Amino acid sequence: MPIQSSSYSPPCLLSGGHPQTIYSSLFRSLAIPAYRRRRIDTPDGDFLDLDWWNSSPGVSGLPRVAERGERLAVLCHGLEGNSTRPYISGMAHVLHGAGWDVLAWNYRGCSGEPNRLLRSYHSGATEDLDVVVRYATASCRYSRVALIGFSLGGNLVLKYAGERGRAIDPRVAAVIGFSVPCDLRASADRLALLQNRIYMHRFIVSLSEKLREKAVRFPGMLNLEPLATVRTFHQFDNLYTAPLHGFRDAADYWERCSSANYLAEINVPTLIVNAVNDPYLGGRCYPVAEAEANPNVTLEMPRSGGHVGFVAFNAERIYWSERRALQFLEAA
Repeated sequence: MPIQSSSYSPPCLLSGGHPQTIYSSLFRSLAIPAYRRRRIDTPDGDFLDLDWWNSSPGVSGLPRVAERGERLAVLCHGLEGNSTRPYISGMAHVLHGAGWDVLAWNYRGCSGEPNRLLRSYHSGATEDLDVVVRYATASCRYSRVALIGFSLGGNLVLKYAGERGRAIDPRVAAVIGFSVPCDLRASADRLALLQNRIYMHRFIVSLSEKLREKAVRFPGMLNLEPLATVRTFHQFDNLYTAPLHGFRDAADYWERCSSANYLAEINVPTLIVNAVNDPYLGGRCYPVAEAEANPNVTLEMPRSGGHVGFVAFNAERIYWSERRALQFLEAA
């Protein structure tokens, strides 16, 4: 589909990519949605914690699914995020207010409790998203499901939709990704630049802490000697992400998990919103040719917005990205 021009206009003092990225992450204050948690098991013996928000509690403190209606939004967070991150909370508030039930799921090891297995989550782990979607659609009366992802979560929902193509569950009515690293190599290269090392450092520190915890629980299974020298995703993914999740090396992982390689097969209305000044994105993270070739895919590239930013100041405390998602869902 032809690339859409964007309606987003940033606040005067937050027009740059870095200010919007930092402000939305560190300074946006929102009430955590009234989630009720449900834990489900994965086929390989691990677990996922799903945080639901609908109109009333269910039996034993669990959500009573589909009581509000028949529309469910599945929210997928970014790298080292969780269901309480401001961008998830903001989207949950807006969609819940518009009559949607919300399921914000936490990836393995991201819900506040270590996962059971040596493996964790990664940018292409659509098998876990499939478990969540199957669980929600099997146990609920939802007739319309939207998949909304941010950053890594955006890559997940796009890859998921592309992998399934025409065979996707017909209840999946729309897919939306904000600030999506559609090309994992290009994003890793971009974050390795000197001006972006602050972001890279935060991720490496957080991921390394989880590896050290796993090394205690799985003695002899991880070699942590090189970890002190890791400074980039190329190093981390080569040493840990790839071998722990069945990939040959970082290059193999990035190639097989980049959602840009799956966009041609998407068969549901899909919106990708990637700001031009996003410090995390470069190159094929802006999949212009792929969007032009698939009428189901709309690529919107605001000149500003940063990474999962799209800040807006208003009485309702609603960001532009949340209004844009609701607008797209209503149209789809």
